[in-house]
Amino acid sequence: MSVTEKMSLKKTILQQQTAATKAKDSVQLNTLRMLRAAIKNREVELRAELKDLEILSVVRTQIKQHRDSIRQYKDGGRNDLADKEEQELAILMSFMPEQPSEEAIARIVVQVIEELDAKDMKDMGRVMKTLMAKLAGSADGKVVSDIVKKQLIS
Repeated sequence: MSVTEKMSLKKTILQQQTAATKAKDSVQLNTLRMLRAAIKNREVELRAELKDLEILSVVRTQIKQHRDSIRQYKDGGRNDLADKEEQELAILMSFMPEQPSEEAIARIVVQVIEELDAKDMKDMGRVMKTLMAKLAGSADGKVVSDIVKKQLIS
């Protein structure tokens, strides 16, 4: 697909939901329905149609919720529910852009720390704000946060 023919994320989700309906794939169908509902709720809240970056933000929120649920289910000994959540998580992850490697993130972290002349953990908020804007949602915030902590402590 060329750049001019690039399909919006919303249309992609709808197409995959249609395919899941035809294939009778209940896990994918339910996951995509849940995602579309979350997107619609966010649009109603903002009173505007979401762009792809905003939709990715909704997807990221869903991913965080699923990871938290998986941890809680495993802690509670409910591996059956954790497995279902992991399947749904894999579907949600398919909508995320490819994550940069930890080494690539670390290089950017070092650059930002130098640019901002950050010295210790007091500067973490400032560094994270700049980094997350620079990475534009392409990296997991927890990974970035862990790398920043390592750099600021050492």
